[in-house]
Amino acid sequence: MRLQLSDEDVAFREEMREFFTTKVSKEIRDTVAARHELTKEQIVEAQQALNAGGIAVPNWPVEWGGKDWTPLQRHIWHEEMQLANVPIPLAFNAGMVGPVIAAFGSQELKERFLPKTANLDIWWSQGFSEPDSGSDLASLRTTAVKEGDEYVVNGQKTWTTLGQYGDWIFNLVRTDPEAKKQAGISFLLIDMTTPGVTVRPIELIDGGFEVNEVFFDNVRVPAENLVGEENKGWDYAKFLLGNERVGVAPVGATKRSLSAAKDYAKTAGPGGTSLLDDPLYASQIADLENELLALELTALRVVAHSTDGKPHPASSVLKLRGTELQQAVTELYVDMGGPASLASGAGPESDLADWNKVSTPYYLNFRKASIYGGSNEIQRTIIAGTILGLRG
Repeated sequence: MRLQLSDEDVAFREEMREFFTTKVSKEIRDTVAARHELTKEQIVEAQQALNAGGIAVPNWPVEWGGKDWTPLQRHIWHEEMQLANVPIPLAFNAGMVGPVIAAFGSQELKERFLPKTANLDIWWSQGFSEPDSGSDLASLRTTAVKEGDEYVVNGQKTWTTLGQYGDWIFNLVRTDPEAKKQAGISFLLIDMTTPGVTVRPIELIDGGFEVNEVFFDNVRVPAENLVGEENKGWDYAKFLLGNERVGVAPVGATKRSLSAAKDYAKTAGPGGTSLLDDPLYASQIADLENELLALELTALRVVAHSTDGKPHPASSVLKLRGTELQQAVTELYVDMGGPASLASGAGPESDLADWNKVSTPYYLNFRKASIYGGSNEIQRTIIAGTILGLRG
């Protein structure tokens, strides 16, 4: 495996670095660096800046705003964006529904939705999980009954991330209750302002309202909003989830966060002393740096073997270990802060460092990382079968 970038790729990396640090506002990048929550307006502004530069959706077909980049260039784009504290394009738009519409939608759906999806003029929500259908997604029970040129949708979705901002929601719905579980599912696009759609926030352990429940009560949806063929939605969902898993290990963001932790550690000890002089913290940071280096090399291996457009099986290793390391770094912050990490409610008058105030909410929020994109237990099963050749 070639570990040194070619001159062309070095130039491409520099081009990305210049773009990210000059075309995306410093205010937004500072918010990300401080690990503060971005507003909806900041997320939209950042993605529109990328889209104006033609690099918001490089994985899409070229005719719909994609780039004819190599897998390595897409990897560089993704990593340099994180290192520059630039928000990743909204996953629901750029990495989920956009590629599905581009691959399976009608020409009318493509023209209607793809430009607005790339520019975040439409904020998409994901309607997959249900109260009793998480890992076993094919057991979903939300129904869509065809009546003339409309579907009537009834049911409930849950854990809908940022659904409070959603304009539209892409839903898996059951259109054939008699078929085998996977065979009776369709992929339907629903305007969230339609009568009968109700969004209710779920308060999380960190006090935030990042996820929601979405209820559908006799919601009438034009049949033209069906993506692809009726009862073929499971195929489209698998395609979507494959796209979601690629890039789910935020190596660049985790490296950036760990580097910041080292800087904070220099004065985080008793009386402003350096925690880096403590062998326990020093070894913990060194271990994390080594693990991240190994993960970065694994990411390059996945990139090198994904030239056929399909993710390498080792992408499950990336997801598994990447989210574990992401969680480990958030735990390091809490350890370094000690009792001060409980100060998440402290106001601006507090003498505590800002990173103390956000450490515990950040730690709690990222407990989710080992679940989304296919839980880590599922990834271990995939690794056992596809890489280790084990069969149950």
